[in-house]
Amino acid sequence: MKIYLTRHGQTEWNVIGRLQGWNNSNLTEEGIGRAKSLSNRLKDVDFDFIYSSPQQRALDTANIIRGDRDIEIQILDDLREIGFGTWEGMEIKDIQELYTDEYDTYLNRPHLYEPLDGESLLDVYKRAENALNKILSTKAENILVVSHGVTIKILTSIIKGVPLEELYQIPVQVGTALNICEYGDDKLRFIVEEDTSHII
Repeated sequence: MKIYLTRHGQTEWNVIGRLQGWNNSNLTEEGIGRAKSLSNRLKDVDFDFIYSSPQQRALDTANIIRGDRDIEIQILDDLREIGFGTWEGMEIKDIQELYTDEYDTYLNRPHLYEPLDGESLLDVYKRAENALNKILSTKAENILVVSHGVTIKILTSIIKGVPLEELYQIPVQVGTALNICEYGDDKLRFIVEEDTSHII
């Protein structure tokens, strides 16, 4: 089995540095274009299943990548982005100014991060693990998964066996970066990671 994992395309809030979390903003023209480029790159892959976060930016990206394939996009709630609570809709520069210590902990000591009223990274870790187990239980050769920056970061840590304490070592990927994982003998490993060669 191969799992093709990607982040949604660039959004309007991505451009201005505003945290989305469970909120949403529309894909930009560039985000749409990059999703189309990834769709073209994957046009010869015979996907058995497509799983997406329920959030519109991920669903829109999944639809673009699907192209004219006759496959239903299956929503997995556990693939949604981290819920940032109060921080959602705020620009990162303002969060850094108003919540200096909390944001520093979020970035650099993720296992100690306690949200004001959103999700902890441990919360996201647990549901990302649930999503991955669901996907791996599917009998298929090729699966497309569309999710979000922090969620993919945590999925990467699970696949690589990186503890939550060291999550800061894993970068947030750019929109439509492609990861391909191979699953066999009860082991999951990356064979392609954060590939952006389709982005010109």
